[in-house]
Amino acid sequence: MDRRKFLTILGSTVAALSSAHLFSATPSYGRKLGTLKKAYTFFTQAESEFIEAAVARLIPADELGPGALEADVPYFIDQQLSGEYGAGARFYNQGPFGATTPYQGYQLALTPRQLYRAGIAATDQYCEETYGKRFAQLDPAKQDEVLKGLQGIAGDINLKDVPGATFFNHLLSDTKDGFFSDPAYGGNKDMIGWKLVGFPGVPAMYMGLIGRNEPYHVEPVDLRSLQEAKAPVDEHGHVIHRRAAIPRQTTAPTSRPTDSSYSDDSRPEPSFAV
Repeated sequence: MDRRKFLTILGSTVAALSSAHLFSATPSYGRKLGTLKKAYTFFTQAESEFIEAAVARLIPADELGPGALEADVPYFIDQQLSGEYGAGARFYNQGPFGATTPYQGYQLALTPRQLYRAGIAATDQYCEETYGKRFAQLDPAKQDEVLKGLQGIAGDINLKDVPGATFFNHLLSDTKDGFFSDPAYGGNKDMIGWKLVGFPGVPAMYMGLIGRNEPYHVEPVDLRSLQEAKAPVDEHGHVIHRRAAIPRQTTAPTSRPTDSSYSDDSRPEPSFAV
């Protein structure tokens, strides 16, 4: 990806999108758990197509299971951008804005909403000028090439240009958050991310397992199940995790890491609810 060309596109995109109404979104507060239907409240049609295509390449479905798209990560990002995070409510953005070091965090005056809106528009414009198609219309190999190009773009941060690496890092971080956060926040559908890494979800009582040095193979429990009393609890209110079948790993995965203990189903297991 041509860095100079992309930064030029980003600079013109930020200027074109600088009107307040394009950067605004109305957050939804005070809704009870489970009352919201999954519909985008921030992304436009073109933006949602970009996000869906991008997260599908960042965490793709493979032999280990579904990926970020199947886990509703685009919806998670959309909901985050519609709320306080998207508005930068807890960001300090008074400046000064200048060159950064690897030890500094986010240093732009743009809110996450503005960063996403400008970054998506600029990336699509770059793809149209380079390949004649928007990002979502490219084949997976070309999409990977564009994303790697974004990741590698660097340079000084100023008020005219939005570094592609900054946009990419936000997109990657939010994608991972949506894949591994509690499903209550809109992503990690069916606890896909938790099942991939063996995370149990809501904590339980582990006193009886300390020192046994055995894999804790259980079905994960999310906040919704606990709130709706769908998960069994002990006398202290701790979740009782149900034992999960250990998948047999016949070949070493190449695209996503996994716990080596999952490959051996001959080890003894602790007792769980059944």
